[in-house]
Amino acid sequence: MSAPAATAVERPREGWIAAQFGLAGLIWGASFLFIALALTGLSPAQVATARAVLGAVTLLLLVVVTRDRLPAWGPVWGHLAVIGVMFCVVPYLLFSWAQQYVASGLASVYNATTPIMTALIAALVLRVERLDRAQVLGIGIGILGVIVIIGPWQGLALGGDLLPQLAMLGATACYGFSLSYMRRHLAATGVSALAMTAAYIAIAAVVLLALTPLIGLEPVSLSPVVVLAVIALGSLGTGLAYVWNQNVVRAWGATRASTVTYITPVIGVLLGIVVLGERLVWNEPVGAALVILGVLLAQGRLRRRPRLPAA
Repeated sequence: MSAPAATAVERPREGWIAAQFGLAGLIWGASFLFIALALTGLSPAQVATARAVLGAVTLLLLVVVTRDRLPAWGPVWGHLAVIGVMFCVVPYLLFSWAQQYVASGLASVYNATTPIMTALIAALVLRVERLDRAQVLGIGIGILGVIVIIGPWQGLALGGDLLPQLAMLGATACYGFSLSYMRRHLAATGVSALAMTAAYIAIAAVVLLALTPLIGLEPVSLSPVVVLAVIALGSLGTGLAYVWNQNVVRAWGATRASTVTYITPVIGVLLGIVVLGERLVWNEPVGAALVILGVLLAQGRLRRRPRLPAA
C-alpha cells in the first residue's frame, strides 16, 4: 500500500521541478526585455551594476537562510575573481551597452551562442576537451547562423548595429571562457554551487561599484517600470532563477537541464515583439534556427543512439 503514496509524493515534486525549469527559462528569456526597460532610465553601466548588486544580495541572503558556507579564504578566491569579472562584469556591461542599439529579441538570440563559444574555447583555448566531427560541424553551422543574422549582404559598417552585435558575441565569448575556466579550476573545490555563485557575483558587484565613479555617474531617471525591471533582472534573473536551475540540475541532470538554452531565445523574441513592438527581419529567425541546430550538434543531441541487439 505504500507505493501509491510514494507516487503521489513524487508527482507533485516532479511538477514543481518542471515549474522551476519553466520559470528559469522564462526569467532568463525576459532578462533582455528587463535590460531594455531599465535602459529607459539608467545608463548601461548603472544597469549592469544594479543587476550585480541585487543578484549578490539575493544569493547571499539565500546562503544565510540555507546555512550554506562561502569558500574558505585561499587560492580559490583568485579563480572566483576571474569568474566574477569574465562571467559577470564584462558581459553585463557589453549586453547593456549593445542593447541601446539592438533589439532585445536579437540580444536573446545572440545569447544562445554561448554553448558554441563554450565548445570552441574549451577545446582551442583552455584545452579541457576535444572536439569530434559532430561538434566541429555544429560549431560551423552555428557560425553560419551568426553570419546570417548579421546579414553581410546588407553591407557591413561599424557605425550601424554591427559593433553592438560583435559586442554581444564578445559577451558570449566571455561566458564560454568562464564556463570552461570553472570546469578546469573550480570543479573540485567541494563548495556548493549556490555559495560559489554568490561569491563570484558578489565580487562582480564590488568591482562594478568601484568602477561607478568612472563609468556610472550619468543622470538617473527612475520610474516604476525602471525600478521593477532592475529588480526582476537582478533578484530574479541573477538570483532566484539560478537557484531554480540548480534544483533542476539535481533532479534531472545537467544534460536535460541545459535544454533551457533553447527556451530563452524564444521567450526573448516573443516578449520583444509583444511588449516592445520589435520587428523581425527574415534573416534573424533563419540565423537563430541555424544557431540552435549548431548547438544541438555541438552538444551531441542529434546523434543516433546505437541499436541494442535483439534478445
